[in-house]
Amino acid sequence: MRQRIVLRGGVALITGAASGIGRALTLDLAGRGGALALLDRDAQGLAETGARAEALGATVDLHGLDLADAAAIRALPAAIRARHGRLDLLVNNAGVALGGAFADTDLDDFEWVLDVNLRAPVRLIHALLPLLRESRPAWIVNVSSLYGIVAPPGQTAYCASKFGLRGFSESLRHELSGSGTGLTLVHPGGVATAIARNARLPRGADPVQAERGRAAHERFLKLAPETAAAEILRAVERGAPRALVGSDARLVSLLQRLMPVGYWSLLGRLARQG
Repeated sequence: MRQRIVLRGGVALITGAASGIGRALTLDLAGRGGALALLDRDAQGLAETGARAEALGATVDLHGLDLADAAAIRALPAAIRARHGRLDLLVNNAGVALGGAFADTDLDDFEWVLDVNLRAPVRLIHALLPLLRESRPAWIVNVSSLYGIVAPPGQTAYCASKFGLRGFSESLRHELSGSGTGLTLVHPGGVATAIARNARLPRGADPVQAERGRAAHERFLKLAPETAAAEILRAVERGAPRALVGSDARLVSLLQRLMPVGYWSLLGRLARQG
């Protein structure tokens, strides 16, 4: 029997809360009452999200920090305990992207993607798991990506981080079985967020080509963040171990299972035609 969690009235920590899926998750949970600890390095966007959540009746505290800062993450458990006394839900949603061929990529930029997308969730869970274990049940949500299932060219850093998060999450979920703390791994498809617009590019990249690539990628980002957030929270309430968010994620996941090596020969053609 699947473990389930009631989201109303709990204490949740959400990373990447300043915009996109993180903001949509925040506002959905705010409407259910309870308390929210919101993390993002975008201070202005974070303040706007916080104000909107408070207007819906939630208790909110803001943490403007860079998730690549390991020391700031280590300080979080004490701050959460002092403010709320507990933690019921941890959502590792924040993510960054880096476009371009691996041969043209600066390794410092590659490490930055790993720091935010993979190491930060690992550090946050390691730091906050003792606090989560005091709530029974409690839940962890790790937001991977469609690119944690398939790996297109030009996305080596992003795919390394999201495939890594997938493997970490699946192993951790098995370790947590029966502990009172559950985990849902999320693979969103094309959600209409700013991640493509905000992606870093290799130094010296041709700006015209880069803009064309960005525009082509953004054509596939169609799902509203609010819809994605609702699907994610439904999966948590069901105790689902994995959530494929969006019809494109479900279709591409099926194609990858059918063509585990050759899927890009078809997906690449479809992308060029799109």
